[in-house]
Amino acid sequence: MNFHDTQFLYRLGADFTVVLHFAFVLFVLLGQILITVGVLAGWSWVRNFKFRVIHLASILFVVLESLAGIECPLTTLEKWLRDKVGQASYQGDFIATWVHDALFMTAEPWVFTVCYALFGLLVLITFFLAPPRRKPEQIAE
Repeated sequence: MNFHDTQFLYRLGADFTVVLHFAFVLFVLLGQILITVGVLAGWSWVRNFKFRVIHLASILFVVLESLAGIECPLTTLEKWLRDKVGQASYQGDFIATWVHDALFMTAEPWVFTVCYALFGLLVLITFFLAPPRRKPEQIAE
């Protein structure tokens, strides 16, 4: 593999990392919306134990890394991959650019920490007000 191919792979890896990062954010945000709507609508699947534990763990991870002042590992990976191809600022194809711009807004770090903590609190409250169930409800015949 020549140098050009290596740069392509790093760029592809960086773009994939952004898409993965965006998918994680969507999972946390849309997951909470679906849980809230689902509880109100009586959807039993939103009480799935594995789904709810993974959802709660996802936002708690974000809150803890933010409180500790640790940069997200996906952000770190993307920056490293972009550095490998000499991309000082974000560059890439249309979708990767759009996803990147949607994810990385400009604000003071404490603003994000407060937002993450409040959203994490909302997820935690929902976890206890509408707890997950280990086994699906049995339908009486």
